[in-house]
Amino acid sequence: MNMNIYQDIQYFYPELVLGITILVVIIADLVTSMDKKLINPFLSIIGLIVSIYFSVQLLDIPDRMIFGNMLIIDTFSIFFRIFFAFSTILIILISLPTFKKSGEYYALLLATTLGMSLMSASVHIAMIILALEIVGVGCYILAGYRKFELRSSEAALKYMLYGAVSTGVMLYGFSFLYGITNQTDLYAIGEALRSSNVDSFVLMISVLFILAGIGYKIAMVPFHFWCPDVYEGAPTPITTFFSVGPKVAGIALLARFIYAGLSSQIGLDAESWASLNQLDLPILLGVLSAITMTIGNFSALAQSNLKRMLAYSSIAHAGYILMGFAIFTSQGLTAILFYAIVYMFMNFGAFAVVDAIAHKIKSEELDDYRGIARRAPYLCFAMVVFLLSLTGLPPTAGFIGKIMIFASLINGKLYWLAVIGALNSVVSLYYYFRVAKAMYLKDSRSEESTPIQFSPVHVVVITLLLIPTIVFGIFWSPLVSVTSFGLNFVLPL
Repeated sequence: MNMNIYQDIQYFYPELVLGITILVVIIADLVTSMDKKLINPFLSIIGLIVSIYFSVQLLDIPDRMIFGNMLIIDTFSIFFRIFFAFSTILIILISLPTFKKSGEYYALLLATTLGMSLMSASVHIAMIILALEIVGVGCYILAGYRKFELRSSEAALKYMLYGAVSTGVMLYGFSFLYGITNQTDLYAIGEALRSSNVDSFVLMISVLFILAGIGYKIAMVPFHFWCPDVYEGAPTPITTFFSVGPKVAGIALLARFIYAGLSSQIGLDAESWASLNQLDLPILLGVLSAITMTIGNFSALAQSNLKRMLAYSSIAHAGYILMGFAIFTSQGLTAILFYAIVYMFMNFGAFAVVDAIAHKIKSEELDDYRGIARRAPYLCFAMVVFLLSLTGLPPTAGFIGKIMIFASLINGKLYWLAVIGALNSVVSLYYYFRVAKAMYLKDSRSEESTPIQFSPVHVVVITLLLIPTIVFGIFWSPLVSVTSFGLNFVLPL
């Protein structure tokens, strides 16, 4: 057993690098003087780049379980390892103007990234819960990072309370699943469910409880109540991180749970999967998708604070992503992975603009953005592009992402869900372009006309996010190839 563990460590290098980087950052923060604290973000970025390097090296290795079938090494988990490391690099760059000398902040980001990486590779119930808690605890602390700000402390408390309850409910659901299958490995659970008759009512209760826990992570209705308050209360770079990282980690876990544990088939030999006979899972997920996107979009209509508006927008986008789960095809799952990548660019970009402007005008209220395009033309242009992409209009990457999801629904004959998704996109156009209207068409409340000088870091990061948002809306084939390669649920030998 020990020999197997030593052999398995070579497949765990990406996570080991993150763990070592966390220790290095903490030690560097303790021993460096205040004027040299800028080394912490750069050490973090180096660690993440090395982690990506080792993740890429794993692509040539056959699928395998490691550490006693606790984790799986396959292209799906490697795809998300790289995704989370890259997204955290972007968050570190966005955070530089705000937290450039806070070593513990970067250590927490790295620890949460480690947890997200483990979530995407976990196939054992105990490992899933452990990874969820690593992510959860890191997020709770980050949400309340500015401990002397009332709204930040309130955000952390709400996040923690909702998180504790949802994890407990999820664990209760897994206990039912273990009780009816006598297995703790998702693949073994799936095999047990396919080879034996189980009580359909108990299975349904178990699945609902587990969906509640995962639904909290992705802000799926009705487990979304924490999202607007936490997004508004947390510092903007941290909110930016929450809007993509933990959410996509939840999507990865949901995909693994559904396709490995609850599907009647494993692998990509067939054009589509099918849920187990006792469950009408596509309909359930389709209904949850429709409710989530509708409540998210209509709630966003009434928001005057940009962070709360983008919080409800992220709830709506969770609904769009769930549309890909409602049709059990490889095309649907490819669309989910594609959408996750483009969502990272456009949502990070929108929050980065809000953060940059809020640094200067000390406000996130929509009324304070009136006429600001005259003082910040480039950032306002970038914001309009990001909002176009979030709406799903051409020629942006968000348009291609939604087209791929809608195409999978139409091919699967889920016309009703495609119609609801299209109507919701029309609704989102209204509140997204309230922002553009305020920036370009309304008069400023102040007489100030001097151009705003933004941090070079903000300008560079926003540009780095703007380029793929436009490019992948025109040349999307390479990204489709990447997401297709990351699609793998083959049971290891």
